[in-house]
Amino acid sequence: MKYFHLFLSLVILLASCDSRNTHFLKDEQYRNQVNTQFEKRKSQASGRQQALFSVLDRPHLSTEQREALQFLYAYMPLSDLADYDGDFFLHLVDEALRIRDYFPWCKTIPDDIFRHFVLVYRINNENLDDARSVFFDELKERVKNLSMQDAALEVNQWCREKVSYSGTDPRTSAPLALVRTAWGRCGEESTFTTTALRAVGIPARQCYTPRWVHSDDNHAWVEVWVDGQWHFMGACEPEAVLDAGWFAAPATLAMMVHTNVFGAYTGAEEKNLETPLYSKINLLANYAATRKVLVQVVDGNDQPVEGATVQFKVYNYAELYPISANTTDKNGQTSIMSGGGDLMIWANKQNAYGYRKSTKDETITVVKLDRKKDAEYDETYLMNIPQGRPIPKLPAELAKNNARRLAHGDSIRNAYIQTFATENAAKEIAAQYKLNSVEVWKYLKLAQGNWQEIKEFIILKKDHPDLFPFLATLSEKDLRDTPAAFLADHLQDRQNLKIKAGTPENMVVPYILSPRIELEIIQPWRSFAQSIVSASDQDEVRAHPEYIIDAIKKKVKLDNDENYYHCRLTPRGVYELGTADFRSRDICFVAACRSFGIPARLEPATYKPQYFENGQWTDAVFEQKEVQTTNLPKVKLTVQNDPSNLIKPSYTSHYTLAYFADGDFHTLDYEGSPAVATFPYSLNLDEGYYRLLAGSRGHDGSVTVYTKYFKLENGKPLTLSVKMPEVLEKLTEKGTIDMNTTVQQANGDKISLKQLSNGKGLMICILDPGKEPSKHILQDLPAAKQTLEEWGGGILLTTPDDKLSAAFDASAFKGLPKQIVWSTDDKRALLNTACNVLNTPIEDNFPLTIYLSDMGGILYSFFGYKIGMGEEIVKIIQKERTCQ
Repeated sequence: MKYFHLFLSLVILLASCDSRNTHFLKDEQYRNQVNTQFEKRKSQASGRQQALFSVLDRPHLSTEQREALQFLYAYMPLSDLADYDGDFFLHLVDEALRIRDYFPWCKTIPDDIFRHFVLVYRINNENLDDARSVFFDELKERVKNLSMQDAALEVNQWCREKVSYSGTDPRTSAPLALVRTAWGRCGEESTFTTTALRAVGIPARQCYTPRWVHSDDNHAWVEVWVDGQWHFMGACEPEAVLDAGWFAAPATLAMMVHTNVFGAYTGAEEKNLETPLYSKINLLANYAATRKVLVQVVDGNDQPVEGATVQFKVYNYAELYPISANTTDKNGQTSIMSGGGDLMIWANKQNAYGYRKSTKDETITVVKLDRKKDAEYDETYLMNIPQGRPIPKLPAELAKNNARRLAHGDSIRNAYIQTFATENAAKEIAAQYKLNSVEVWKYLKLAQGNWQEIKEFIILKKDHPDLFPFLATLSEKDLRDTPAAFLADHLQDRQNLKIKAGTPENMVVPYILSPRIELEIIQPWRSFAQSIVSASDQDEVRAHPEYIIDAIKKKVKLDNDENYYHCRLTPRGVYELGTADFRSRDICFVAACRSFGIPARLEPATYKPQYFENGQWTDAVFEQKEVQTTNLPKVKLTVQNDPSNLIKPSYTSHYTLAYFADGDFHTLDYEGSPAVATFPYSLNLDEGYYRLLAGSRGHDGSVTVYTKYFKLENGKPLTLSVKMPEVLEKLTEKGTIDMNTTVQQANGDKISLKQLSNGKGLMICILDPGKEPSKHILQDLPAAKQTLEEWGGGILLTTPDDKLSAAFDASAFKGLPKQIVWSTDDKRALLNTACNVLNTPIEDNFPLTIYLSDMGGILYSFFGYKIGMGEEIVKIIQKERTCQ
């Protein structure tokens, strides 16, 4: 027996040693490639050697742990090298290995799929947290006995219980912050859902159509690897089966669907871009018909141009947005796989540039770099969209059962939301600490699931005179995901924070005390910055802000390629790593200025870093270019509305202004700015070359685009009129609905369509209020509120009884036109009537929006997802008037 135990111990010891020596990177050639890249990144991150790499010196690390860590270090973006430590990444590796050993399906996952789509912690540009551990612990018992496919579906049901859709700003909250909030935009939902799937060992990736072409905006969803194949699902929008979702129909109209893959990837998918750190893979063929877009770039003498940048652009939100970009080869050629719609091909090499529209019928698009900077001209062209294809309908019983599960998930989420702060609680806090109860309630309500942190901050800083003005400078998302301690680092006493002499009082809070600079996560950088500069040196810096520019130029190396997820480095991370992308560097500059009492900002339209001195904003110049582009003379541009426009154009929705630099036009970001809210308005812009672009979208989604190229010259103020291009479409009656048809209002009373129309017409939206497309309609209508109310016709918003959800709260949608009537469409009676007249099955492609004349003629109909529906109906109303 003694020998048996010795033998058993030896076997266990040998097995343990064998386990500790198992390679995570099993292919030797790939392992050597990773190690070479790791050594490069280790040298690059020398400023954070101890924080990042000391974990690799621990003797207990297994070969698997070490190789998995090295893989992550080798390819992670700069933001992760700068702002997180080795212990954090080792924890993520350990979690991935624990997940792999726990779930039986992980044994079927190929090494490369597990490496890129389970081990990797980052999904997009979110702040990182410990969501993987939290989600694993919450989900493991729920899914461990399911098949891989059923587990993926179940995870999405769990995600619905936690998070629902609502529009918000472009910064991506961390997954755990999203759970606290209980809602987010599609990019956040898909980041959250992908994280949850990876937390149970199911390979997943976030997919984007960077911009739609049939409508403005974009969308993100999730692909999962199940039993050897990739499938799609709507994030936090679970269906009964894989490869189903409301976006499946609009995705057939897409011109690009892509995803970033962390690390050196050898998968079979087509690559739009391949770099030493990551690949951008093209997934469009999974969703839509594709064509090869071949481009030839030539110079003025028709000779091929090697090394030209080629951007493949689509119209979206009144700009030409690049869905992909490549560089030409020695033959002057490059190509991508895209959809069947039109693309604007934009090519440049330095400031030499040219452009040309590519259509589905072309075998090759030749672009000549012969456009002349400063040439003044205008042009009009049409951008056509692809032709979609039908989507299979789910069996009714599956859809019905899934609807019950959705309702249950909504009830769980809503029960959590009921734990948020109440107005009475806010009043009690205000009374206890002698604060303004209206202000306290305002910020606790906006903080939602983060209200305890904001409450703690308010109590901590209750005596600070700038407390509420400070909170007013934060975004709503900041209030939802920023800890109290981080905010407290920034709201310092004025006597301790010396303010630069001559600073206007109205600049102190927004441009000195506030931590909000651009789209970065708020971190406590202020005390750190003050701790590394002596008091006497701080006085010197306040007198000479350009010293900060010089210090950053010496300290920080610029690298715009390696921070490929575009997650902003924190100011402290920039300082410690010593390498940053240009936007993170600029944020660091602003943060440093504010830390020392100097007003600073990123200019709202161009994002140039600026500091306030001698009564004006001064550009911080980091790179001296051959053509000076900073601190140029300002020229007054006055913009007015052309009186012939049927609708009042709004910036971003209908038109934009762009300035020329580096061979392309860059849109001035005035979206939502009061500066452009009312015509006429004036802007003081840098002298230079500009473009006005305006677009009118037709009912079929195609866009008529008008562009005007013009110069702004010193001492020559200019006035421009925004004239929307005309779309040549006639109103045709598609059928007739009986206006004596009655609907039941929310209060139980019945009313006829004729009564609702008020003798002027009727807009009907048949909604599935739990889905994103229907929510977009409710978010779009306020923009047309004034015009629709002046029109005076009817607006009916109705929901089929099988789509009703206790989770839907109509009162959450503010600013809707006053004539709206809500109703329930019993047994889909109105929906079926409309579909029969239109001779089109809806197949759950909600919403259905129709416009009826006062006689019941259907003058407009649209199924599914579309941005700007309120404006679309306004155009129909105005065309109907002109035809009468």
